[in-house]
Amino acid sequence: MTSAARRRPYGARKAPYAHPSPTTTLKRALRAPYFFLFPATLLFVLFFALPIGYAVWLSFRKVEVSGLGLGAGARTEVWAGLRNYTDALSDSELLNGALRVLGYGCIVVPVMLGLALLFALMLDSEKVRLAPFTRLAIFLPYAVPGVVAALLWGFLYLPDVSPFYFVLDRLGLPGPDLLDGGPLYLALSNIAVWGGTGFNMVVIYTALRAVPAEVYEAAKLDGATPLQIALRIKIPMVAPSLVLTFFFSIIATLQVFNEPTTLKPLTNSVSTTWSPLMKVYQDAFGNGDIHAAAAQATLIALATLLLSFGFLRAANRRNRQEANR
Repeated sequence: MTSAARRRPYGARKAPYAHPSPTTTLKRALRAPYFFLFPATLLFVLFFALPIGYAVWLSFRKVEVSGLGLGAGARTEVWAGLRNYTDALSDSELLNGALRVLGYGCIVVPVMLGLALLFALMLDSEKVRLAPFTRLAIFLPYAVPGVVAALLWGFLYLPDVSPFYFVLDRLGLPGPDLLDGGPLYLALSNIAVWGGTGFNMVVIYTALRAVPAEVYEAAKLDGATPLQIALRIKIPMVAPSLVLTFFFSIIATLQVFNEPTTLKPLTNSVSTTWSPLMKVYQDAFGNGDIHAAAAQATLIALATLLLSFGFLRAANRRNRQEANR
């Protein structure tokens, strides 16, 4: 006999389990989501919100140097106000980098999304063969890290080590210099298109597979050809996915950094300030001006936010207009 049973008087029954009241159950149910959200919220604050806030705080300050800048107290951090922002907006290197990225994006975004849509429509066709293998082959470049992909294509662009230039030389054909002048934009765009088409294709293809088969069967009964089904049914049905991929592509284009930075040691045509993010990196770690770099990074983030918000608002307005028709 246990000690608890010995202490209990003879004939006494064990107290029944007391169920919590409805009020207590409701309070627990209301508190449960906050417990689940707490880890994600903590990580968001520590590794996203606080660094952004610190960068914005640095952008309003500057280092003031007295004398030769040597010794203790020779460099002091003071309030700069909007000085770093005005300097960034008047910086010709930053503006030229933004123009180069604009030209780069005019090549990358339409080509990449056009190929992704084409591949998705082809894979969604009934006559396609080896669809799983084809999907994997198109998506596989996206799994390659960006730096590795840039190195791979960079060596393929070099005449001394590229097999393509060897074949052209054997055929007696001149090989273009892809790392100089205008062809440099094509070389950089090719890396981005090669790596990003597969991801966008999967997004669009997933949306196509979600379309009910009855819609296609009804179109076939009406005499629609496969091309008409693709243009008048499939593409309008996946319009939200196209908007999403276009949104991601804009953000990735404005933040281009890996490709030009990796190709920079292979050519003199890529400067240390070729893109806005390269200019930020150069000012922060090359010139040691972390405050100017913080202001430039904040401006890039604001430009990305405004462009993305404007595009999404325009797309939503168009969707509402089409829905009201």
